[in-house]
Amino acid sequence: TSVPLSIKECQEEVYLPLMNDIVELLEEKAKTWEGIPMLAHTHGQPASPTMLSKEIRVFTYRLQQQLAYFAFIPFGAKFGGATGNFNAHKVTFPEHNWVLFANNFCSSLGLERQSYTTQIENYDNMSAYFDSIKRINVILMDFCKDMWAYISMEYFKQKIKEGEVGSSAMPHKVNPIDFENAEGNLGLANAIFDHLSMKLPISRLQRDLTDSTVTRNIGVPIAHTIIALNSIIKGVNKLIINTKAIERDLNNNWAVVAEALQSILRSIGYPNPYETLKDLTRTNTEVNAETIAKFVNGLDVSDEIKKRMKEITPMNYVGVYE
Repeated sequence: TSVPLSIKECQEEVYLPLMNDIVELLEEKAKTWEGIPMLAHTHGQPASPTMLSKEIRVFTYRLQQQLAYFAFIPFGAKFGGATGNFNAHKVTFPEHNWVLFANNFCSSLGLERQSYTTQIENYDNMSAYFDSIKRINVILMDFCKDMWAYISMEYFKQKIKEGEVGSSAMPHKVNPIDFENAEGNLGLANAIFDHLSMKLPISRLQRDLTDSTVTRNIGVPIAHTIIALNSIIKGVNKLIINTKAIERDLNNNWAVVAEALQSILRSIGYPNPYETLKDLTRTNTEVNAETIAKFVNGLDVSDEIKKRMKEITPMNYVGVYE
């Protein structure tokens, strides 16, 4: 019972408070950055614009979902004697209801007794627990990679800490070290969690000793995860929005409104709208506000439709979400 109890204590006093801090911090940032349109990128290429706040909420939404699943995983306990049958207990005090006593005792500790076991706990719940943290870590790794990319694209600048060295050779650099640190620690944690969740439920016949040496390392991936969570909080708090760079990319990518124009043309039955827009946008010549306006003026559609199409820009073609 000491292992699940220590994990339970860590979850309640350290892990969940940190995770809640991250979700709240990201939601706070999403509110701060509300109303900022941003060029999306799929396959590394410019795509239909999005909202910065929405992209942050993708992660808060995913984390909240997984944390909700995580909360339902019980902490298991084994109480049943040398091979799970209360042999010595029964022969010593035969009149005692050992099953009821064991259930009540484990419940009093906040643990769920495993009714059928060998000499050791089945570890199925613990395996699910590690898999759940691993999924949460994967979401956080995805977040770190995205923040790294946005910093690389200059969508974010970072607060400069006096005395902090960005690069040993290039003094101008402010590297995204907190997100890189977090990504590395999350990856290492998940490699160990993967082994724990795969190994612990397996024990030869009624017991072998392989779980003993493995359980001594449960704290290692949890510690790497805690380090990563603190690094993420530190990294997010350093972010400074750079709206000039975001607006620059939107203004340089008018081709992304082609989807909108094509959809409008399709809705009125215009012939071959996809091919028409492809001829305009999939060339090596620049597509800007002027070329789009010229294209719209040349269409055989009503003035009302032309007006609607001319009102669309990379800055306002952001759709809706929620």
